Amino acid sequence: MDLDAVRTFIAVAETGQFQSAADDLEITQQAASKRVAGLERELGVRLFARTAKGARLTVDGQALLPHARELLRAAERAAAAVTPGRRALRIDVVNRRIAPSNVLRAFYQQHPAIELDVVTLAHADAASALAEVSAGTLDATFRSLRALELPDELRSARVIDDRHELLVGPKHPLANAKSVTPAELAEHPVWMPGMTDAEPIGYYEDLAGAFGLTIDTIGPMFGIEALLAEIADSARLANLVGEGSRYLWPESYDLRRIPVVDPIPVYPLSVVWRADNAHPVLADFLEYLRARYRATAGEDVWVPDWAR
Repeated sequence: MDLDAVRTFIAVAETGQFQSAADDLEITQQAASKRVAGLERELGVRLFARTAKGARLTVDGQALLPHARELLRAAERAAAAVTPGRRALRIDVVNRRIAPSNVLRAFYQQHPAIELDVVTLAHADAASALAEVSAGTLDATFRSLRALELPDELRSARVIDDRHELLVGPKHPLANAKSVTPAELAEHPVWMPGMTDAEPIGYYEDLAGAFGLTIDTIGPMFGIEALLAEIADSARLANLVGEGSRYLWPESYDLRRIPVVDPIPVYPLSVVWRADNAHPVLADFLEYLRARYRATAGEDVWVPDWAR
């Protein structure tokens, strides 16, 4: 079974769109479709029902998905079983659009000769990601570590405080604001669909409780493109994004990213690695993270009690 085809199948299943999956895998939509079609021919079943809104798993696709994920994990474990320093550094950035991915990219631009394997475990919970680091299939991951205790073999360091920005369309009442306070946000619901991991859900519950916000994390996520389109056309919907995240949209959407201030809520992220990991590039990366960490001392910043 072609692992690239399996990887593409998983990406389409998770994003619900061939184009989004292709973007994440850095291939063309045509290549993504060809890979999935080849896998369907090999298995003799249809894996997706193509609709106007994207791609929906068939019953056969749903049955294949957990086995496909396990197949990739097995392949990753096999690839990781080599001497540190002679293999690529494997870092989980959770999602290629958020701060850890951009930080890792900046590090790579300073060290273009290194071998780097960028992994996205967006749909794995924090405990599963830590288990991958413990098992040695990942060199490091970025997590908030809310309500989690690290196993003895792991180490962590808080290296990113991702400041919030409000993402709204031109019809939203706050569209022309230069900044917005959490108190002002209490009057406007925030829409954060598609969350399944207890770690970010818990953080946004903490944030909502601290400032009396309404943050809706319920409901399906049909891909970032669909979410941006709905926000752009709405006078009510708003979304919280990290200052360090990267999103692209058509100019006609006229979306605005408005800093949240007084206080500045931040999503705290720690890098987690195995204490006995001797990969030489990991040591350089950890030092880079510590050096660039944006200190918040003296600023009016809010973080949950568990991150203090």
